[in-house]
Amino acid sequence: MHGAATGVGSLPGTDAREAARTSTGALEHLPFLPELPARGPGADMIGRSAGLLVELFAQTEPSGWRFADRPGRDTRRAHSWLGEDLDALEEFTQGYQGALKIQAVGPWTLAASIELRHGEKALADRGACRDIAGSLTEGLRRHLAEVRKRVPGAEIVLQLDEPSLPAVLAGSVKTASGFQRLRAVDRQAAEEVLREVVRALDAPVIVHCCAPDVPVPLLRRAGVAGVSLDFSLLTERADDDLGEAVEAGTMILAGVVPSADQAVSDPAGSVQGVRTLWRRLGFAPELLGRRVLVTPTCGLAGASPAYARKALSLAARAAQSLVDNPE
Repeated sequence: MHGAATGVGSLPGTDAREAARTSTGALEHLPFLPELPARGPGADMIGRSAGLLVELFAQTEPSGWRFADRPGRDTRRAHSWLGEDLDALEEFTQGYQGALKIQAVGPWTLAASIELRHGEKALADRGACRDIAGSLTEGLRRHLAEVRKRVPGAEIVLQLDEPSLPAVLAGSVKTASGFQRLRAVDRQAAEEVLREVVRALDAPVIVHCCAPDVPVPLLRRAGVAGVSLDFSLLTERADDDLGEAVEAGTMILAGVVPSADQAVSDPAGSVQGVRTLWRRLGFAPELLGRRVLVTPTCGLAGASPAYARKALSLAARAAQSLVDNPE
């Protein structure tokens, strides 16, 4: 994936074919399966990933997503929309050979986002957290097999979205009532759950976290192939962690292109901070385009369709500039 760029996951609108055309057209080296949350519950990242769970079912309540005894309308919607998205992706990847990214919410963010039947978030119950991770792993195995069947030339990369992971580790996830916070999850336990998921899947796994204080060492030890983060939230305190990750062979997906509409026209300028970090870390410039991929800072669901297309094209040009002009 030399000089590659990709999207984080979501795109604006409700047209699966247009989204697939945008992803495959703008991103030559690492297109992705788009998510279209504007369609409603079941197309949002939590509902879509809840639909992948095996023998666990979730539905929307006034308070948000909650586990249920049996599959209902929201599960059926999630399956239907995912099928529509896969149909569109298959159409626009005829004959494609190369890397292809799919996304799902990781176990800790699911546990922090879905309530148990009695109303508290699943994160409060360590047994429930384990059950979610196991169910998600089996669902992802099936999902990977389905994508491979539809795009046989694809080398699939799986992205786990874990925006809540820093809050899970810090004990800052609010209870369902919103008046208190749930106990922090032990870092070793969090790492172990992620490691089990990563090891059980026959695809390289990257973790995306668009929050401050991404636990890069924990993710590296869990065996992820790459870490995707919002570069605008990084401080120099993260230098050592990122340097160790790069030395260990972990790919860095640098979120540098704004994910909301704004005037951006200089691809090389958008990755200047990446070059600066690389110099600070003391790595050879010629490695930059091989070890760093470029993405928007987060999903593009809130952008206009025109800006979303522009942002992905800009990311692709910025990634190429890291190869052509690493210094």
